[in-house]
Amino acid sequence: MAFGRLERPQGSQPMSEINMTPLIDVMLVLLVIFMLTAPLMTSKLKLDLPKADAPPAPNDNRPMLSIALTADGVIHLDEQPVTLPALSAQATNQAKKRADTEVQLRADREVPYGQVAELIGLLQKAGLNRIAFVTTAPAPLPSPAAAEGATVGAAAASK
Repeated sequence: MAFGRLERPQGSQPMSEINMTPLIDVMLVLLVIFMLTAPLMTSKLKLDLPKADAPPAPNDNRPMLSIALTADGVIHLDEQPVTLPALSAQATNQAKKRADTEVQLRADREVPYGQVAELIGLLQKAGLNRIAFVTTAPAPLPSPAAAEGATVGAAAASK
């Protein structure tokens, strides 16, 4: 017979380290979500811009003014409502600083052409001649093969 201590196995000890892998995974997912949604939130004004099939403007390092004309006729300069005299003064000051300032004009499709022309005249009178119209891209047309398949499907459904 052997005399001695009996060794008892110790119970499980609490883990003192934090597993960082799930935390890093969550942070990367949040980063991707913010990267995707940030460009979509550039403008707070809800405008129904006209659609045009044009290439995007080159991204120069020129100074820029962003002017929006909403359907109810309110003019916004850099997302802030502004009156015509205040806009004229701001445009004149900007033209004196830099004559090559580009104006990006976003006008709702419901705005009468006369108001847009009046605004352009005011900007040109102030000395700003580089005016760009901001539009949205039109929806892509369905491919001829897809349209043919839809026609065949419609003909088969009518029989």
